[in-house]
Amino acid sequence: MIRRLLPHPYLSLMLALVWMLLVNRWAMGSLVFALIVGLVVPMLTAPYWPDNARLKAPGRIPAYLAIVLWDILRACLSVARIVLFMPRAGLRPAWVVIPLELRQPEAITTLAATITLTPGTLSCDLSEDGQSLLVHCLHAPDPEAVAAEIVTRYQSRLKEIFA
Repeated sequence: MIRRLLPHPYLSLMLALVWMLLVNRWAMGSLVFALIVGLVVPMLTAPYWPDNARLKAPGRIPAYLAIVLWDILRACLSVARIVLFMPRAGLRPAWVVIPLELRQPEAITTLAATITLTPGTLSCDLSEDGQSLLVHCLHAPDPEAVAAEIVTRYQSRLKEIFA
């Protein structure tokens, strides 16, 4: 019964919280409507979610987020340095193919989002067989090193987090 009412409890909680933040008014009517949205939207979309994400080690998510935030900060400074001081002739953009060991769609999406959130890199395409991810780098003098860093820094940690 509870599973039918709350097919995705974290989504329900997040929707209600986001609604309250968007309304920016902590009144009883807003809270009731947020709870209704948090219950109804996941129930209506549940048939389109074939599986829930299986997390093997959810306790490692905060460490992963800390690494990603640190890398975003470093990349912002690096991209600013490239844009402001590097001559155009010295720029080495590259397409990098990242071999994927991840199989869960949620894990692959998390990796692609992490790459895209990091300034200077953009995940562009997932191969049809799901074995590789195409990434564009603003400046990659050594594309193999970039691929190795993405695999060791992000993909290995996501393999630990997702089952």
